[in-house]
Amino acid sequence: MAIKSYRDLQVYRRAKALVVPMHRLVTEFPAHERFDLCDQMRRASKSVAANIVEGYSHKDSPGKAKQFWRNAMGSANEMVEHLETAVALGYASQDACRPYIEEYTITAKQLNKLIQNWQKL
Repeated sequence: MAIKSYRDLQVYRRAKALVVPMHRLVTEFPAHERFDLCDQMRRASKSVAANIVEGYSHKDSPGKAKQFWRNAMGSANEMVEHLETAVALGYASQDACRPYIEEYTITAKQLNKLIQNWQKL
C-alpha cells in the first residue's frame, strides 16, 4: 500500500488510538497528581501522535522527519515509564496498564523501524 498520508502509517493509527484511553485512565488517579503525573501522561500521549504527523509533514527532508519521529519514540518510551510509575504508586493496576505498556512498546519499535527505513519506503 502506498503511503499518501500520515494516516496511512500504522504507527500513527496505533498512537492515536492510545490517546483517549490514557486520558480516561488518568482521571482515576489521585487529585494531587492532576498537575503532575496526569498532566505529563496526557501531554506525552498526545505528543506521540503529533510528532508522527509533524515528521510526516517533512517527509521530503528525511533528517528533519526523523528528528520528529525520534521525539515521538521518546514520548512513547516516556509513556511506558509513566505507566510503570502509576502501577508502582498504586494509582492503576498492573492488569489495567499492561496492554498500554505493550502498545507503547510496539509503537516505539515501529518508530525505530520507520526511522531506519524511511528512505527505503
